[in-house]
Amino acid sequence: MSIVIETKKLTKSYGKSRGIIDIDLSINQGEIFGFIGPNGAGKSTTIRTLLGLIFKTSGEAKIFGLDCEKNSHEILAEVGYLPSEVFYYDNMKAIDLLKYSASFYKKDCTKRIYELGEVLELDLNKKIEDMSLGNKKKVGIIQGLLHSPKLIILDEPTSGLDPLMQKKFFELIKQENQKGATVLFSSHILSEVQKICDRVAIIKEGRILQVEKISDLTSSAYKSVYFTTSSQINDFQLDGALNIEITNNSVSFVYKGNCNNLLQQLNKYEITNIDITEPSLEDIFMHYYV
Repeated sequence: MSIVIETKKLTKSYGKSRGIIDIDLSINQGEIFGFIGPNGAGKSTTIRTLLGLIFKTSGEAKIFGLDCEKNSHEILAEVGYLPSEVFYYDNMKAIDLLKYSASFYKKDCTKRIYELGEVLELDLNKKIEDMSLGNKKKVGIIQGLLHSPKLIILDEPTSGLDPLMQKKFFELIKQENQKGATVLFSSHILSEVQKICDRVAIIKEGRILQVEKISDLTSSAYKSVYFTTSSQINDFQLDGALNIEITNNSVSFVYKGNCNNLLQQLNKYEITNIDITEPSLEDIFMHYYV
């Protein structure tokens, strides 16, 4: 399996301001790879460095085995990019803008533009200035996919889309992936990442904290625990417990470790009710940010 995106100790410094530090990523062909972290964590800086929109301070960044700065024109011919915010010439019709975008690629994209417009229910003859935020986002989606790219990079792609259109968008991305496209999906909305991605990198303050399979993050190694007791709890400590919340006589937390050890430790409490379930990705994710 070939590697589509590879970075080694990729760093972008803004002087006194933090950018990204020693980013190591390896994304395989055909993956839908999640990139998650709160706003300001370094997701967009990483993506813009990969695309050659800003230059790195140090380290390496390659796409398709090519250097992201030296070979940016060759790389971008096979990349579809949807930024978190899209800005266009308001006086242009969507179809004119998209045909202009298509002119940069050595292929006829007309049929594909109309196919995508139909899927996303977008009036291509409408002027940009007359469109809602959601419809402008649809224009951006079509612009990113019209040339059937080998790599699709999505930076907070669903902002502005209503829930029904978000569902269609995810189906569209899955279809592109099934055709062979690799996808880098950057988001701070964990439920989106959990739905669509194979693996995920967690970024905090410009550094990668962990790279995991989604299935491993939500596997039996973690449990979401909630229990109540016959009397009020003022203090609670338990080895392996994360994100502990205490309210009167109830306690909730995410547990990582052996379930037998968990039950043995809980045995010292006068428990009146207990619920042990699989945690959401958000429950697991939050422990990296406490």
